[in-house]
Amino acid sequence: MGTQKKADILVIGGSAAGLVSAMTAKANHPDKKVMLIRKEAKVMIPCGIPYIFGSLDGTDQNILPDAGLEGLGVEICIDTVNAIDAEKQLCETQSGDSIVYDKMIMATGSQPFVPSWLVGAELKNVFTIPKNKVYLDELMAKLSEMDRVIVVGAGFIGVETSDELNKSGKKITLVEIQDRILGAAFDDDIAGVAQEKLAARGVNILTGVGIKAIEGDGKVEAVQLSDGQRLKADAVILSMGYRPNVALAKAMGLKINDLGYIAVDEYMRTSAANVFAAGDCAGKRDFATGKLATTMLASTACAEARVAGLNLYSLSTVRSFKGTIGIYSTNIGESSYGVAGLTEGGARKEGFEIITGSFTGMDRHPGKLAGAHQQTVKLIVSKECGRILGGEVIGGTSVGELINVIGFIIQGGMTLNDLLVSQIGTQPMLTASPAAYPLIKAAEVIARKLK
Repeated sequence: MGTQKKADILVIGGSAAGLVSAMTAKANHPDKKVMLIRKEAKVMIPCGIPYIFGSLDGTDQNILPDAGLEGLGVEICIDTVNAIDAEKQLCETQSGDSIVYDKMIMATGSQPFVPSWLVGAELKNVFTIPKNKVYLDELMAKLSEMDRVIVVGAGFIGVETSDELNKSGKKITLVEIQDRILGAAFDDDIAGVAQEKLAARGVNILTGVGIKAIEGDGKVEAVQLSDGQRLKADAVILSMGYRPNVALAKAMGLKINDLGYIAVDEYMRTSAANVFAAGDCAGKRDFATGKLATTMLASTACAEARVAGLNLYSLSTVRSFKGTIGIYSTNIGESSYGVAGLTEGGARKEGFEIITGSFTGMDRHPGKLAGAHQQTVKLIVSKECGRILGGEVIGGTSVGELINVIGFIIQGGMTLNDLLVSQIGTQPMLTASPAAYPLIKAAEVIARKLK
């Protein structure tokens, strides 16, 4: 027999968006009772999942800690939500509990996509990469006994998982239907460099070809590709994207947008009173175009979660979500790759009149210092007004922070001229030279073109 509970703020989902929205809500409304419901006893750090296959010693080293929630006084409930009555503001759980809420934040996340047309997807040893510790532990145990693994889909998860499994000594083939790995995120010139690096590390990469069927008698034996190739395999990992978890939202009557996400406004409010949504399940709009988007990033989820948590009881015009910039970074060996905003190809496809410029230098000065790495910055700028629309970076570990800076530049609406007069701090062991700072030099390249 369940019990009746009351929560001022009820958060459904415990990954990045759920964690941050609950913490933000409690930190800003300490007098309110905040409850977070999640299915998993232990939550995975989403972006760290590929690294459990190599760099980390299993899933236990990739746990999203509860200390932040517990320290603020958020109540954590391990349960599954069965139904929500939006009018009564009542939540029913699998354990039989009923929870009356004042405000709710939906953070139900996403799940791996497995196409319905894929023959053989039900075979044993066909896997996906969900954010589920129990599943991932079982996956790792099974893979430990296997040698030939085919990864389908060369987005960030597919590329990083392939690289990590390759490091563990397995024979990895990465299959991608586009012409380049990471082709949905980067321009060809950047993606091509990443592809060469991954291939040099030992991953067998097949691009411009898709998967047709998975073959086997009860378990995986081979993969049939669209070009007729047949590859023997012990296991197949499908990394073909993710889809928002909106079944609960649909059942409670929330409006779903044309791309299948929960429809939200810039304050992350849904179509139901007192219900907000954030993270992979929530609708996105592109920062540059305003069009509906499908970007799924933990960083985006956390930004949306902060907006939701800050606007629960009173709307703030300065605390709204203006659109998804799309800031990505990844690492292959000693090289890192980052992108923010519109790529050159994406900008041209949208009809922007743009001009681009690139500069390659070193991320230390002098470049002979230990740990120095070549750094290339490419900027995409509006020809009409000089506004920075996007950027891409290749370099060392500093790429992660540099692409975030470019994200700030885009979000702040900075122009080429703003960048040309920007002040920077430099230090030989930490940064590029002030006289040859790739970010500023790329802007100079474009300025010269505009003249």
